[in-house]
Amino acid sequence: MLKKDRYKAFIDYFSEHQPNAETELHYTNPYELLVAVILSAQCTDKRVNMVTPALFERYPAPEVLAESTSDEVFGFIRSISYPNNKAKHLVGMAKLLVEKFKGIVPSSVNELQEMPGVGRKTANVIASVVYNMPAMAVDTHVFRVSARIGLTSNAKTPLATEKQLVKYIPKELIHIAHHWLILHGRYICLARSPKCESCALTFFCKYFEQNHLKKSKKSSAAEIF
Repeated sequence: MLKKDRYKAFIDYFSEHQPNAETELHYTNPYELLVAVILSAQCTDKRVNMVTPALFERYPAPEVLAESTSDEVFGFIRSISYPNNKAKHLVGMAKLLVEKFKGIVPSSVNELQEMPGVGRKTANVIASVVYNMPAMAVDTHVFRVSARIGLTSNAKTPLATEKQLVKYIPKELIHIAHHWLILHGRYICLARSPKCESCALTFFCKYFEQNHLKKSKKSSAAEIF
């Protein structure tokens, strides 16, 4: 299957079956999403959603968070991975958000990355989710799934994966394609034991072809002889 056909199959399937895919992080405004995404690094969305209600009640706006201390914030996020670093990042982010951006979360990926705790992946999430910009955030799910189903080839880094995906996915779909890949990786194309038997993408999936079809053919050949 040609790469353009593989992308078409990917887009056609999810456009029909998950036309409204969205982040599973709970938030009500751009500031809350920024906080949640910073907390979600190497942590599950489920865990983040358990922590943020109390956190947002205590710090309902960046101006409030900016006046806090990392020690106080730590008390709210202690069950999150790397709470010490993330507490420092949240306070630092809030201070810069207030001082430089007047409390308004910027849409520019470059400006977003100026804030503590905000790398390219986080910046792309904010740009795509909040502002519907054609930014592809590559986390472990996007990296794994795009390679397995054959959307990317020899992409050794998240940035290489991002560049290949945005090259072939129409700009108007990039922001939602990010969620298609994440959700597929989270519930079907698992890292250790992908649920190929429940997957509707096997007809063009390279991983399935290499790990199931070829084994099946070898078994059939062995039975003949």
